[in-house]
Amino acid sequence: MDSTMVEVAGHFAYFFYALASVFIIVNPVEATMVFISLTPEASAGERARISLRAAAVAYVIALLFALSGDHVLRFFGATVDSLRVAGGILLFIMAIEMLKAKPRRKVTEAELADASDREDVSVFPLATPLLTGPGAITTVIVLMGTASGPAEKGAVLLAITATFAATYLILRSSEYVDRILGLTGIMVMTRIMGLLLGAIAVNFVAFGAWNIYAGMAGLS
Repeated sequence: MDSTMVEVAGHFAYFFYALASVFIIVNPVEATMVFISLTPEASAGERARISLRAAAVAYVIALLFALSGDHVLRFFGATVDSLRVAGGILLFIMAIEMLKAKPRRKVTEAELADASDREDVSVFPLATPLLTGPGAITTVIVLMGTASGPAEKGAVLLAITATFAATYLILRSSEYVDRILGLTGIMVMTRIMGLLLGAIAVNFVAFGAWNIYAGMAGLS
């Protein structure tokens, strides 16, 4: 009984770790600023539809990479640990930008200019690369690749689902989020998330580098 409870607790812990990792890298709170800037003349109903489509498409993209990421890595002859190190470095760079409260660089000025001419911005640039970009894709692949057994893989999928459900609600309420938090509040939250993302990035690099070394040294 005790061993079962410990195992269940371990699965819950992995779920919350996965949820924190995915939510922080998606960062829907900061995404509200871009969402508002791209939908200045949209009605409440139109914003609700754009929010739903953006979150749904981003969720499908994340889900596809989570389920097929291992096959993609094998095709290119890479390992999860290699992606851990490379992804950890990428996430750490993003964490530094978040700590400095810089505007998101997932979407460039050229992409924003192109998006302003589009009638539908839900898929590009909202769903990708704003919500599900290289950082999010790397994170879900690593989390699925390092999950031990079906229960932990299910926990990752549940964490992804919960993240994008929350993303839809936050984007749909973007005006209220902006009123309550304001630019200062959003930047403070961004800095806090950047600190947590930096810790996750270091974890990725440390475990990935150790596993690579252990494999080459014949310790595993």
